[in-house]
This record gives sequence, structure tokens and C-alpha cells, in this order.
Amino acid sequence: MDFDYTAEENAFREEVRKFISENLPPKKERDKNFLNTWLEKVRAKGWVGFSWPKEFGGSAGGLIEQTILREEMALAKAPPLGTSMMGLAWVGPGIMEYGTEEQKRKFIPDILDSKVTWCTGYSEPNHGSDLAAIQCKAELHGDNYVVNGQKIWTTGAPWSQWIILLTRTQFDVESKHDGITCLLVPMDAPGVEVRPIENMAGDKHFAEIFFTDVQVPVENRLGAEGDGWKVTVSALANERSSIGEVTQMFAKLENLKELVKVTYKQGKPAQEDPSVRRKVAQFEMKIAAMKYNGLRYLTKQIKGEPLTSETSVNKLHRASLEIEMDDFAVELTGQAGLQLRGGDAAVDGGSWSKSALNWPNVVIGGGTPNIQRNIIAERLLGMPKD
Repeated sequence: MDFDYTAEENAFREEVRKFISENLPPKKERDKNFLNTWLEKVRAKGWVGFSWPKEFGGSAGGLIEQTILREEMALAKAPPLGTSMMGLAWVGPGIMEYGTEEQKRKFIPDILDSKVTWCTGYSEPNHGSDLAAIQCKAELHGDNYVVNGQKIWTTGAPWSQWIILLTRTQFDVESKHDGITCLLVPMDAPGVEVRPIENMAGDKHFAEIFFTDVQVPVENRLGAEGDGWKVTVSALANERSSIGEVTQMFAKLENLKELVKVTYKQGKPAQEDPSVRRKVAQFEMKIAAMKYNGLRYLTKQIKGEPLTSETSVNKLHRASLEIEMDDFAVELTGQAGLQLRGGDAAVDGGSWSKSALNWPNVVIGGGTPNIQRNIIAERLLGMPKD
């Protein structure tokens, strides 16, 4: 495997680094206008929707350059490239492939210009792990679908303006993957009720959503009626090699190393303790394994080969690593490590304790570890279900 970058790719990396150094001030120096200014500047560079086709307002950037961009932004702990991860990763690509010309004109520019935030209405209370078994019902009455049902664990719902919603328009089907229809629904539509779910750290990233006789115009249907499963699978396939997430894990490891340097264990510097050093080394090896897995996925994409179930490996690794690293940091710092922001002795502003309590965001989001293990066992290893 060749890990060298071309001269053009290295030049692009330097361009990204230069932009960051000139436009990303330290957190304590950022004012209330910083985020808007940042988003305008990265949009002007063509880095929001970097890999999108130019006809839709993207830059038609290559996969390697996109990886470099994500790496450098993650290393610098820069704000996201755009306000809607869901919009850029799933909704936008879905609209580009299956949307009408009117939908493309209406939704694509606002996603790129960070004017609209999207969430995804997939999981349901009784069918969170079996997406195709959804029961949220949409009935066609004239020019509108009438939606009734519930979604849960919807990331970003408390602050999103739109939701890409999976509904069932037909129940009498041979396969549960049939009869599913995808709708684009404004979150302020009458009959939409959002109930935030507060986690142990006090954050409200998730929510349950209730739909009661919600009127959705037919022109807000994405794709043909009954083709919702195909639309969704295509949209989810736009998840990439996870290189950016791996870079975030390396950044977290560096923070952990700094914590080890200033922490004492049994009266001695923690970094001198063999068990501590061994644990940190184990974390580094696991993250390195994730990196090379990510490069393997990236290689497939460069060759034009679709990514399938192999990405579950990194998802599973990251879930366990997040918990292990947070728990290790909290244990290492003792009672002070338990204090959240505002505590007199809170470590690193309470970031480690908050992260330790925030584990559902990473572990549950996108599929629980058990689901990932099943995917790996059945689809990668060919093991029987029974």
C-alpha cells in the first residue's frame, strides 16, 4: 500500500493548514459572530459539499483531497464544514439523485449555505434496530400525505428545521422493504411534536417526535412512492471511510496524554506508571488499526468499489474506545474527574466526565455495538443467524 501523497495533494494540505491558521482563532477569542463568519469563509472556498458535483454547487473534489480536508479540520478542532451534517452526508446526496428539479432548487443551496439544519426520521420505539419494519404511516389524501406515528433517538431534532422521514405507505407487502416512502417534512408543520431526550450529562441531542395528522404535500416526496428503502440505502451509502472520525480519536488521545502528564497516581507522576503507559499504548494501537481500516475503505472508494458492511468494524471499535478512554480518564483523576463544568475541581473543564456520561451519542447513534457485531458476523464472516 502506497501512503505517499502527490505534490498536488500535499499542496492542498498546505492550503488547508494556511486557511486554518489565518481564520481559526483560539476558542477564548471567538465572538458571537465567529461561526457565521467561519461558515461564510469555508463556503467561499468551496469546501462545504466539497465532493458534490459542480452543477449542484459543490467543488467536485476528489476523495483523497476530501480526506485531507477532514483530517486537517479535525486535527485543528475546527467547527464543522456546514451546520447540517445530516444534510451534507445524507439528505443532499439523496435529493441530488432522486429529487425533482424543484426540490433541488429549493433545498440544495440552503444546505450548502448553512441556512437549514436537517435530522433523519428513521428509528422507531419498537423497531430501532430493524429500520425496514417501520410503522409510521402516511396515507395519500388528494395532494397531501397524512402522517401519523412516532420516531425516537432522532439526533438534532430539537434544533432542526427539516426532517427526512421514512414512512410506510403500504402494509400489505411481500417484503418489509417494500411500501416505504420517503418524505421531506418541515419541523414546524402542524401536528409535529418534538420531545427532547436529556442524557446523563444534561445534553439534549436526541428527541422523540410525534406526528399527528401531519399534512405533507406530494411534492415533498423524495423518489417514487414505495421506493423509500432504495432512497434511504443510497443516501446512507454516502458515509465515507471514517478517516475524519479516526483523526478525532487521535486528537482525543493527545488530550489524554496531556492529562497523564499532569496527573499523579499513588504520589508519583501518572506517566511514569507502567500500567498507565501500557493502557495509553493500547489506545494508540487500536486507533492506528482504525486508521488503516479507514485507508482500506478509502482505497475501495478510489477504485470505484462500493463500501458495504465492512465499515461496521470501525464503528464497533470506536464505540468501545470512546467508553474505555473516558472511563480511564475519569478513574485516573479520581473524585475530581467526576465533576462536570462548574465544579471547583473539575478536570479540563469537566470535559472527560461529560464525555463519559455522553456515551449514548457515539455508542447508540448509527447502530448499537450488538447490531454492528451481527452485521460483521452475518455479512462479513458469513455466519448463520441461528
